[in-house]
Order: sequence, then C-alpha cells, then structure tokens
Amino acid sequence: MKKLFFVSALSLFGCAAFAQDAVNKALVDGYRKEKEKSDKDATDPKSSAKAAFWLERAKLYENIALQGSEVDSSAAKTAMEAYKKVVELDVTKKGEPGKSSKEASNVLAGGEGTQLFNAFVKQGAEKYQAKNLNGALEMFQAAQEINKKDTLASLYGGIAAQQLDKKDIAKTSFEKYAENGGKDPSVFYGLAQLYRAENNFDGAIATLNKGLAQSPGNKDLKAEIVNILLASGKEDQAIKELEALTVADPKNTQNVVNLAILYDNMYRTATDKIKVLNGKMGSGNNAATSAAKNLEAEKGKIEVYDGEVKRIGALIKKQPKNADLKRQLADVNAKKKESVDLIAKLEGEVKAAQEASKGNDVAALQKELETEKAKQKDAADKAIGNYKKALEIDAANYDALFNLGVFYFNEAVQLKGEVDNMNMTEYQQRGKEVEGRVCGKFKKAKPYFEKAIQVKDEAEAKESLTNLNGVLEQFAGKGVACIED
Repeated sequence: MKKLFFVSALSLFGCAAFAQDAVNKALVDGYRKEKEKSDKDATDPKSSAKAAFWLERAKLYENIALQGSEVDSSAAKTAMEAYKKVVELDVTKKGEPGKSSKEASNVLAGGEGTQLFNAFVKQGAEKYQAKNLNGALEMFQAAQEINKKDTLASLYGGIAAQQLDKKDIAKTSFEKYAENGGKDPSVFYGLAQLYRAENNFDGAIATLNKGLAQSPGNKDLKAEIVNILLASGKEDQAIKELEALTVADPKNTQNVVNLAILYDNMYRTATDKIKVLNGKMGSGNNAATSAAKNLEAEKGKIEVYDGEVKRIGALIKKQPKNADLKRQLADVNAKKKESVDLIAKLEGEVKAAQEASKGNDVAALQKELETEKAKQKDAADKAIGNYKKALEIDAANYDALFNLGVFYFNEAVQLKGEVDNMNMTEYQQRGKEVEGRVCGKFKKAKPYFEKAIQVKDEAEAKESLTNLNGVLEQFAGKGVACIED
C-alpha cells in the first residue's frame, strides 16, 4: 500500500519570533568591554569569592545573550554557570540561602519575570539558523531544564535532535511537548514515526490518538493510524479505520483507493490459502493413487518377464549351446530383479501416502476451505467496488485504473489454471466454455490498462498491456470466443 502522506515535524521550526532588532553599536561595544572586565575579575581570587560578583556576571551574560549575541554566542551558558555559583556562595551562617541565592535560584527555576529561559531559546535558535545543530540542541535542553512546563524549547529541542538522528533525545523532547499541552499535530506525527521506526506500534498509535485528542478532525493523524496498523499486521483494524475515513470524507479519492488496495490484498491472501487447502485435501489421496498405479504397472511387468523367462527357457532346452538365447535370458532376469526391487519401494510409498492421507481431517479442511472462499469473494467484491468508486470520484486516478486492470488480469490467470489442470475428458466436456470466460476476464482488464497509460505513461502499465494483447491474440488464434461476465 502506498504511503498516504509525509509531513516532517522539522518544518515546524521557525525562529522569526526571536529575530533581533539591530542592536545599537554602542550597546554592543559596552557589553564587550564589560565582558572583558568580568572575565578578568573571574580569575581574581578576591572578586571570585563574592556572590555579588557572580550575580552581576550572571546578569551581564544574560543580557549579552538577549541583546548582543555577537559578543558571545553561548553567553546563556556562562550566565547559568554564574547563577549556580551565586547559589553555592550565598549561604548564611545557619546554612540557609541568602537573598542573592534565592534570586539566582528563582532565575534557574524559570520564575515569573526571569529571562534566562528566553536567553537559551534565543541563542539556541541562532545556532540552529547557523546550522550548528549540536550547539542548538544543547541550548534547548538547558532551556527545558529551566522551564520544565514549557512547550517551545521541547519542540525545538526535539526537532534539532531528530535532525542529528539522536532518536532517544528527540522522543524525550517531543514527549515533554505533548505532556505540557502541546497541540501541533505534526509533532505527534513525528513522535509516532520515531516509535514506528523501533517497531513500537502500540506507542505510535497511542501518540497519534493523543494528537487526535488535541486535534479531533485532523485527517493526517487518522490516516497515519491506518499506516501504523498495516505495518503492525493489523489489517482488519486498519480497514475499519479507513472505512471510517471514507465515510467522514467521501470525496477523498486516495482513502477510497487505499481501502480498495487493502481488500485487494485480502483477496490475494485468501486465494493463496485456498491453494494450500486444496493441496492438503488432495495431496495424500493423490499421492496414494499415483503410487498405487505405479505399483500395479510394475507388477504387470513381472508377469511379462515371467512369460519371457518361460519362453526363452523352452528354446534353450532345444538349443542348449545357443549363446544369444542365454544372453537374452540373463537380460530378462536382470530386468525382473529391477522390477522386484522397485515393487518393494513402491509398496512402501503406497503405505506412506495412505498414512499421510489419514492425517488430514478432510471435514475440517473442507470447512476451512469454505470459509476462505467466502472471504475471497467478499474481498473481491469490495476491492472492485472501491476501485470503481474511486473512479467515479476521479476518472483519471492512475492507481485505481492500473490496479483494477491487474485485478481482472490475475483473476483470468487463476481461472486459466483450472483449464490447465483439466484432463482430456474434462476439457472435452467444459474446457472451451471455461476458456471463453478466461478470455473474457483478460479482455475486461484491457480498457483499464489503456486508460491508465493515457493518464500516466508508466512502464508497468505499458508492459502489462503488451502482455495482455499477446494473450488475447493467442485466444483469437485458437478461435476462442471471449465471454465477459
């Protein structure tokens, strides 16, 4: 079945929200000077021992991240490290956090009115735009740690991780996005794809259902559930989902074609099972019958050889010195011995075939065969019906035209097998009539291949039409009249 659609969650990424206005050159120069001084003081034992210094440094680097990234593209990281240093140093004699420590802790926790989270997201977006995906991911992950309830950083972090093929990180980020109330259906689709790649089909479907809870009418998520069900081998459930889609959106040609393809697949599966069951029902009896015929034929040879031995023996009595008669007698006895040995082997084959046929529960096999034939007919009717329904919506739908042609062609091939298996008596009784029906089915496929080629000049359709025309010419050469049902 062809994939219904593909939407990359990566297309969600946009950094326009973080576009920076032209920053005043004087401001940037000021930040550069302040940075140089702060970096120098950070190595001074006296300055670096004070929480106040680290708090001032944290705010400086935070402002650089927000307003002057050209000074330091990773300023947000330095700001976070400085805030953590404040928490470490500002402790009262009682071992409790001081005023600066509380302020820093509030920033690190993404408290109301704080900007460190925004600093990380902004610089992460800038790194992403510069195609520094690893740097962008690091920034977005840090932002997620600051504000664990946010959806923005988890969304962007998941996208960056997915592009880096870091699937586990991407899953974790997208899962956080969903847990925190994210609603964009493309994210749920992207997360479902990550689960699908691991063959975690239950996780994929659960994710898509969460997306549908946020966007109940989203057709793409519903269609992807069908794809996942098919990938997991749950064809019956996939058909139910797809039937619901065709009811909800009856003019969606692709859904109708896909439903027809599913029924087409069910028809082929049932056809294959019928062949196997017919083989099981006939294999034991046929083998035993064949072995018994061979055994009787070989026993008949013994009678002939005995007659020859008797005839040649009588001649030798009359001509005891005739070397040629003695050679003939030796040849006949050798052939008789070969037959005796073969009879022993065939008797074993007959016994084995008879035992094998006893192992088949013919009644149970017959019941199973009837069930599969009913499935086969139902699937065939629904496949044809949906292909034709698709063509009613869009008469130029290549997939429906080509697949319907293939369906009738395969039906003809299957019916031809019935003719090929007939013995002479059966063929004389009804062979010509069945051949006419075979020709009729081949002929029925022709206009669909022709129209498919008109719609799209595909090699598969042209090759199929060429083969079909060759078959119809053979029927015409034999004088077979095509019977179309």
